[in-house]
Amino acid sequence: MTIPRVDLPPGVGLDTLAVREGLPRTQWGENSEALFLTSSFVHPDAATAARRFANEEEAFVYSRFGNPTVTMMERRLAAMEGTSGCIGTGSGMAAILMLVLGLLKGGDHVVCSQSVFGSTIRLLQDFAKFGIETSFVAQTDVAQWRAAMRPTTKLLFAESPTNPLTEVCDIAALAEIAHAGGALLAVDNCFCSPALQQPVKLGADLVIHSGTKYLDGQGRVVAGAVCGPAELIDSKFVPVMRSAGMSLSPFNAWVVLKGLETLSVRMQAQSARALTLARWLEAQPAVERVYYPGLESHPQHALAMAQQSGCGGAVVSFAVKGERAGAFATIDATRICSITANLGDTKTTITHPASTSHGRLSEAQRQVAGITQGMIRVAVGLEDIVDIQADLQRGLAALA
Repeated sequence: MTIPRVDLPPGVGLDTLAVREGLPRTQWGENSEALFLTSSFVHPDAATAARRFANEEEAFVYSRFGNPTVTMMERRLAAMEGTSGCIGTGSGMAAILMLVLGLLKGGDHVVCSQSVFGSTIRLLQDFAKFGIETSFVAQTDVAQWRAAMRPTTKLLFAESPTNPLTEVCDIAALAEIAHAGGALLAVDNCFCSPALQQPVKLGADLVIHSGTKYLDGQGRVVAGAVCGPAELIDSKFVPVMRSAGMSLSPFNAWVVLKGLETLSVRMQAQSARALTLARWLEAQPAVERVYYPGLESHPQHALAMAQQSGCGGAVVSFAVKGERAGAFATIDATRICSITANLGDTKTTITHPASTSHGRLSEAQRQVAGITQGMIRVAVGLEDIVDIQADLQRGLAALA
């Protein structure tokens, strides 16, 4: 027995995969993917159960490490990322935890961008007590990545673009450095999603996702995933899932599965709105600097356009006058934007990274990462962008 696949013509496009890839319909012929809310699965006899638990026969056994709805989401996301395998997790941070547990051991070394999500930095630092050391380097300085390599380096980890500075790394260059040193490159593709960027096509080995963000797209569930070669997923990460159980629930997988169907159109529309907002912010007297890859003023603009399908994504960060007080005043004056640290929603969200997403870092760590007290991050949704501009103008006018 093997778990069947959807019969799609070869070479179909990403948007078709986003709607059609998964598992075949059940005998009931449903058009919307089925939701399998079951913790376990029944076997015809004890001998079959034994074979399935021993991985001698492919089948669904227990939803902690295998469920039809989760498998549908995994297959769809893998197809969109251009990988042969994917494993869903309970959150984006659970995906990074699985990455470390599956690939590394005491004595191994990681090279990581110093500009990644604050919780990622803390997690990697916490693994020092288990003998896994991490060197943090400038996201955009390829020479620093190369210089940080050691004989014990097993993993390079980057976000592109980063949260919240929107720094873009040269994925192909980092892949070359990693592979020359016998290491793997993992790229957190949260901000772009496969609708805009597919890191494996640029040489990355593994792609990390917080499905909580754009994959869901409406702020409904928490989810994560690791995409990569099926052999690596099966040999390194499935055993961790079976033992540690950072499982993705079938319901959350189903929500992400449906979110993937509209991912491309949402990313295009939200990116266009974000570019309009970023250009408007550059003209505001109270704004000291705007961080957005779609702007010609962004240091990695050309690289971003080449890697991200010509789009800057939907996240815009900017620094205002008045440091923390100015940032808080701007945020508090909004009436449409949602004040929350989540992103990827159809509703525009606004937050102060230094006190929320990166609040657990020390001020020194934030300064090294370039996250100032005057920085604000806006994840642009699908509202009328003129209304979002007016929402921000209320606070910015008082700072000018």
